[in-house]
Amino acid sequence: MRVGITGVGAHLPEHEVTTAALQERIGELPRGLLARLTGIERRRIAAGDEYASTLGLHAARAALATAELDPLDIDLLLFASASRDMVEPATAHILQDGLGSRAHAMDVTNACNSFVNGIDLARSMIMAGRARRALVVTGETPSRVMRPRVSGMAEMRQAFAGYTFGDAGAAVVVEPVSRGGILDIDTETFSEHWTVGGIPGGGSRHPRGDEHSYFTGDGHRLRGVFEKIGGSILDRVRSRTGLEFTDYARVLVHQVTLPYLERFIEVTGVPRDKLEITVTSLGNMASATLGVQLDRIFPGLAAGDRVLLVGLGGGVSMMTMVWERS
Repeated sequence: MRVGITGVGAHLPEHEVTTAALQERIGELPRGLLARLTGIERRRIAAGDEYASTLGLHAARAALATAELDPLDIDLLLFASASRDMVEPATAHILQDGLGSRAHAMDVTNACNSFVNGIDLARSMIMAGRARRALVVTGETPSRVMRPRVSGMAEMRQAFAGYTFGDAGAAVVVEPVSRGGILDIDTETFSEHWTVGGIPGGGSRHPRGDEHSYFTGDGHRLRGVFEKIGGSILDRVRSRTGLEFTDYARVLVHQVTLPYLERFIEVTGVPRDKLEITVTSLGNMASATLGVQLDRIFPGLAAGDRVLLVGLGGGVSMMTMVWERS
């Protein structure tokens, strides 16, 4: 059985915040510091009455429209996101209530790889005969975990990764296809690095307290981890599929900052013109990054065009997916 992506949708909040305005709000820092360190000029921020499920709902409707499907055509709904509306119930149920579907609904979460993990799970369940057609949705509101102010450079270093974030939603329809589809998937996990960065609050370790609700981490250390592990997974994909970077119509990569992306290009040799660069204008959209990029390139793809997706997630994990448009 071949399983592929037949519909894609994305949604961006209307409110835009420049990096200059963000820096002015968070405290006394050297002029232009955030912009220089991140390469991010602006990003979208969800309004007070917009939640992870809200952004995901708009994207889900767009994906269904692209695939010319009704919500009731879906029998598996996965909300695959680092963000969520609440600890319980699963945000998939909130999304489904707004969408009007009646599918088996559940959440999938694995930091910034959540969305690609969700697509992989949907494909697996379809191939196992447990589902006929799936809708995989992410709604990311990481702007909610930015520390509102910093008292100096030491606190800034710990909170820095949070100031790369932007909000977005994305969705894909996954179902059997007659040709093409998802050709290859690979994952690599190095869980010994789980302390590199994250949001410690909301679980059994730190159930309460604003101090635990902000994203903290060592961005330099995280970059070093990805540099060490990134090459091997791409080598395996190349060996297994026989595909070089030039064989892909596009290469979609999770983007944290522009310097990170430039280093990725340097280390891997991916041609820059194969990339869809979103980080400068939209920031780090967590797991929605690859979905937003896919939505942007989807209309321009022809049958037989191949796309390589490269995901990076805290924890730490890497994931690749080779997809051919049917």
